[in-house]
Amino acid sequence: MDNLTHTAVGLFLSRAGLNRWTPHATAILVIAANIPDMDVVTAAGGSLSYLHYHRHLTHSLLAMPLMALLSVALVRAISRAPVRWLGAFAAALIGVASHLLLDLTNTYGVRLLLPFSSQWFRFDIASFPDPWAWSILMLGILGPLLSRLVGSEISSGSARIRHYGQGGAIFALLFLTLYDSGRAVLHARAVNILESRLYQGAAPLRVAACPTQMNPWRWKGIVETSGFFALPSVNLLDDFDPTRSLILDKPDRGPAIDAARATPVFQEFLRFSQFPIWRVWPDSKIENAKRVDAIDLRFGFPTAPAFYARALVDSHGKVIESAFHFR
Repeated sequence: MDNLTHTAVGLFLSRAGLNRWTPHATAILVIAANIPDMDVVTAAGGSLSYLHYHRHLTHSLLAMPLMALLSVALVRAISRAPVRWLGAFAAALIGVASHLLLDLTNTYGVRLLLPFSSQWFRFDIASFPDPWAWSILMLGILGPLLSRLVGSEISSGSARIRHYGQGGAIFALLFLTLYDSGRAVLHARAVNILESRLYQGAAPLRVAACPTQMNPWRWKGIVETSGFFALPSVNLLDDFDPTRSLILDKPDRGPAIDAARATPVFQEFLRFSQFPIWRVWPDSKIENAKRVDAIDLRFGFPTAPAFYARALVDSHGKVIESAFHFR
C-alpha cells in the first residue's frame, strides 16, 4: 500500500486511543506504520536490487518486534524526551502490523515468513493506490477539522475539545475495515466466476482476480490453462462472457528462453512473478539474435507491461544483455 495510506492509518490509530499509552505516541505510530518501507534504500543498487529486497525481511513477521523497537528508539532519540517503553513498544507493534496487513491487501504481496520461507502472500482485494481508501481516510481527517472549526465559532473559546479527532479516527478505521471486507467478498465472487468457466474448451489450472482502481465491481481476470493464458474482464454487475477474453499462447521452450532463464535477472524475476508469460521475437539490430521477455501479467498489460525482465540472446544462445524493468 502507498505511504499516504500507511501514514493516515498510523495517525488514526493514535487518535483512536493509543496516544494514551505513551508520550509521543503519534510520532511513534506514524513512523512504525511506515518503517517497513525503509527497504526503499535498496533502490540505490538498481531495479533488480529493489525487486529482491522490497518487501523482504523488513516486512516479515520475525522482524516486527525489531521494526517496532526501532520506531520507538528513533522518536526517543530525536525528541530527547522520555517515553513509556512498554506502552510505546506495544503501540509501535500495532503500527507495524497495520503496515503488513495493508500490504497484504494488494496484488504485490508480502513475504511474511522470511527468512524461513520466501512464499508470497496476497489478498488481491485493493488497488495500489486505492482512491476509495484515500476518500475514507480524507473524511477521517477533514471531519474532525471541520467540526473543530464550527465548534470554535459557537463556543466561548475557553473549552477545549477532548480527544481531538477520536470519533473521526475510529470511523475511518472501521469504515476502511468494512470497505476491505466488502472487497474481499467481491473478490471471492470474481474468483469463483473465473474458476467455473471453460476458455476455448480448456479448464483453468489456476486463476487470479486483480482489482481495478476506480470500479470495485470490475476485476482484471488472469486464467492459466495448459496451453495459454486468458485475460478476461469481470464485471460483477453484468453477465460474464469468457469468449471475450484476450488469449495469450504460451510459447514453446527454446534455446533463447532457456538461456534467459539461466541469468540472475530472470531467476530473481521468476521468484517474484506469480503469472509470468514469455515473449520471443527477432532483434532488428543484431542478425539472428532474439529478444526474450518475461512479463508478470498481474501488472499492466502485455502491450504495456509494468513488471518485466528482458534479455538479448545471440544466435549461439549467449545472453548479451539482460535487465529488469518496472514502472
